[in-house]
Amino acid sequence: MSIAASLSSLLPAKEVFAAQAAAEKTNNDGHKFSIMLWTLPKGLTFEQQLDLAAGAGFNGVEVGKEYESWTPEEWKRNLAKQHALGIEVDSAVPGRNALADHTKRQALHDDLMKAVPGAKELGCKQFIYTAYTRVPGQSPEEKRAAIVDSLKYAADLLEKEQIEIVLEPIDLLEYPKEAVPSVAEGFEITRAVGSPRVKVLYDFYHEQKQAGNLIEKLEKNIDQVGLVHIADVPGRHEPGTGEVNYDNIYRKLAELHYDRYICMEFMSRNDPQTTLKNARLEAIKAMKSV
Repeated sequence: MSIAASLSSLLPAKEVFAAQAAAEKTNNDGHKFSIMLWTLPKGLTFEQQLDLAAGAGFNGVEVGKEYESWTPEEWKRNLAKQHALGIEVDSAVPGRNALADHTKRQALHDDLMKAVPGAKELGCKQFIYTAYTRVPGQSPEEKRAAIVDSLKYAADLLEKEQIEIVLEPIDLLEYPKEAVPSVAEGFEITRAVGSPRVKVLYDFYHEQKQAGNLIEKLEKNIDQVGLVHIADVPGRHEPGTGEVNYDNIYRKLAELHYDRYICMEFMSRNDPQTTLKNARLEAIKAMKSV
């Protein structure tokens, strides 16, 4: 039996499940939690992914750009499930363009415009972008200026759509050619952009691998943080499996009155729904202790 089939067989009846999911989400103590869907077991449909997220008590999910290829029938079923469970799609990843390369401007435009209609249908108001590949021969100053310019361009395109962008730095161990490998540089870039619709995705997993010093950078730059991603190092598994003290990070988020989504972007070592639920409850417990 496939993973998708086995998980599906464990889901309770629709009416019972909906009631349980609603009860779980009322216990989030005012916080918003989402799951990056690519981390879930392969083979699940979007409907099954939403069921799993709701069963674990999550308010939202984050998608790639898979919705761009849904059929009309899939759209009908997926939207019905999303609305029935009250799950938000808080972020999407419309593409991967080298933001420091002005020759890629048309590709950036096309990816954004292709992503917007489906994102609006899903109620998604945030796009995730990495800076992607460095341009050979470009100085650090030229690189940064080009990325700032690209983000201003993207923000202008998305202004009328009321969609914001979060820039996600990626550590050089994962992608050696990454143009923005640390949130320290990401914060400098978004401040230079100067738009309330352009912020940084603070991925603690990537930042721990790249540079560490997670809490000080969070505290000094909370005004530029548009989203946080959670996974432990090494292995990208759930908090508590590695070296990051997530209790302290959650407490700091509470102290700083962070009110945006906390997204779990880890691969569960055991049953994903149970693991995700426990990770959510552990976060709430730490934040309530402040």
